[in-house]
Amino acid sequence: MNDIIGKIDLLKSKIDAYRPIDTHLLKQLREYFRIGLTYTSNALEGNSLTETETKIIIEDGITIGGKPVKDHLEVLGHSEAYDLLFRLAKHQDITETNIKELHRLFYYRIDASQAGKYRKQKVIITGTDFIPPAPDKIPALMKAFIDDIPGKRQKNHPVEFAAIIHKELVTIHPFIDGNGRAARLLMNLALLQAGYPVAIIPPILRREYLDTLNKTHKGDDRPFINFIAGVCYESAKEYLRLLEG
Repeated sequence: MNDIIGKIDLLKSKIDAYRPIDTHLLKQLREYFRIGLTYTSNALEGNSLTETETKIIIEDGITIGGKPVKDHLEVLGHSEAYDLLFRLAKHQDITETNIKELHRLFYYRIDASQAGKYRKQKVIITGTDFIPPAPDKIPALMKAFIDDIPGKRQKNHPVEFAAIIHKELVTIHPFIDGNGRAARLLMNLALLQAGYPVAIIPPILRREYLDTLNKTHKGDDRPFINFIAGVCYESAKEYLRLLEG
């Protein structure tokens, strides 16, 4: 673990050497990762749009024939939530309002009545024996989660901290839908606040992602933290490649 963290920090120091990054280049980098994160995060949840189609919807405002309306709305919502990440990254705290607002922006086109609001129903997650907490427990669990954030941030390397809060939000499962995407947005907020690039989980790694996440429900966090460190490393490598190119 320390080995991969060391490699990530080495890449970060190389990226930091380019700062302040030219405004035009910074805008291009943000747009590159907007497409990548929106496509991958939605694809992990079964969205049928390709990366190219995602780009066309975001950049050209064109709909893709034969693809579900919901898939288009997920792209537009995620892109809006992505913009909020960079506004929130200027601050060093994470609040309950931040998490609700990230979910609201992603979800309001799909179901305005549930967007940014904690679920009032029980949910069953297919493909796992994990049972999320009952709805009446969510407000207290979220408050405890938020209260613990400063201590966890202080105690852990930023990459480990980002993985831990991702895992914990998914475990609470506060929303009726979109919990995975909310958790990945939250993880990336923590990374951006610490000066690391956005981390992208490619759909090809979906099985490993879900398997290691399921292990956290049984009390074993290490495989998931290692997995997230791996994707952070690859994303930082890509960011540096684009900077050097």
